[in-house]
Amino acid sequence: MGYFQISDKIQELAERAICDIAPQFCDIERVERINTEKVLAAFLRHRVSDVCFAGTTGYGYNDRGRDTFDLLFADIMGTSSALVRTGFVNGTHAITTALFASLKPGQTLLSVTGLPYDTLHPALGISGEMKGSLKYYGISYAQVNLADDGAPDLNAIASVLRSGETVDIGAVLIQRSRGYSSRRAITVREIGEICDLVHGINKDINVFVDNCYGEFSETIEPGDVNADILAGSLIKNPGGGIAPNGGYVAGREDLVEAAAYRLTTPGIGGECGANPYGHRLYFQGLFVAPHTVAQALKTVVFCSRLLELLGYKTYPKYDETRSDIVQAVEFGRPELLSRFCKGIQMGAPVDSYVTPVAADMPGYDSPIIMAAGSFIQGSTIELSADGPLCPPYTAYLQGGLTFESGKLGIMLAAQSLCECDA
Repeated sequence: MGYFQISDKIQELAERAICDIAPQFCDIERVERINTEKVLAAFLRHRVSDVCFAGTTGYGYNDRGRDTFDLLFADIMGTSSALVRTGFVNGTHAITTALFASLKPGQTLLSVTGLPYDTLHPALGISGEMKGSLKYYGISYAQVNLADDGAPDLNAIASVLRSGETVDIGAVLIQRSRGYSSRRAITVREIGEICDLVHGINKDINVFVDNCYGEFSETIEPGDVNADILAGSLIKNPGGGIAPNGGYVAGREDLVEAAAYRLTTPGIGGECGANPYGHRLYFQGLFVAPHTVAQALKTVVFCSRLLELLGYKTYPKYDETRSDIVQAVEFGRPELLSRFCKGIQMGAPVDSYVTPVAADMPGYDSPIIMAAGSFIQGSTIELSADGPLCPPYTAYLQGGLTFESGKLGIMLAAQSLCECDA
């Protein structure tokens, strides 16, 4: 195939995969159309104009772009309020800020989707003795594992919540995406069922959703099903591959205000925070996000089918329901995981000549290998793959700004695997 000289075998398997996934592409495009209409309607409703793109300095008082973007984001996320700021350094920062807003010292955080993602462990106090963690401030952690079929275990959740006479549960944590695990993503419908259950037992318990990797993968968001507060990163789905940094917290007004006080300081909250470089990239990124997420979904569905045809175990299968943009592929051998990441890196527009090597990273228990040739550092709405160098040697792929380029990256990774087995 032209410049990349992809083998006939991989090209033939890719053509077969494209035929097999046609029904999934139709559904992805349906979701994209609905979300595009929702986003455009919100832009019109909030009277977005080029005045909103201007930068501010100093304290950032009366920043029309910042304030309009908060309203716009809340509308799209199905919440009453939102705090979208460049001051969030990553998704974990936004998530931790939202959790502090949802809890008080002496309370317990109950995760109802099993063990959270690795980088959240120090912030919660599950691992390490970090100053400033929830544990440091007297907030305990407990969890309910998912049922055997990967669904939330509603009976087990209810049992723990009803035993709350001895444990003051202040918030429930739902991690929508899979993290570094083989479990499936939690759908928005399932999130709604958890919200109804929790609020029915105790309306004072806040339901928090880690929404990373999930935005625009369905036609509704957790705010539409009564989640109290949610958080995520702008260099994932809602930034559309254009927003250069930042994160968000969206939800009930009092909780978002508490998050703003945590991000800045009580009494200031979201009233300050200048952006000297302006807001255009954030508005533009949000506008194209439904399309960009659709491209990423097509890329990971293609990856799932092509790698299945090569004999690898994939999570989810190509024809399963999706609620995030993450695709897991189990390789069983460290050299295959490394070869896959090398192939993804070869298909990247940035640093394609670099060979990924596993290394220790903050927040992870095992060395991590990462392929990430992105325009924006760490952007996982762009094609990337990573995984811990430990059994069962699983790669977690996400992103793809365009399906055409994502498809090439996957084919190069598949060819790299075949060369390893040759």
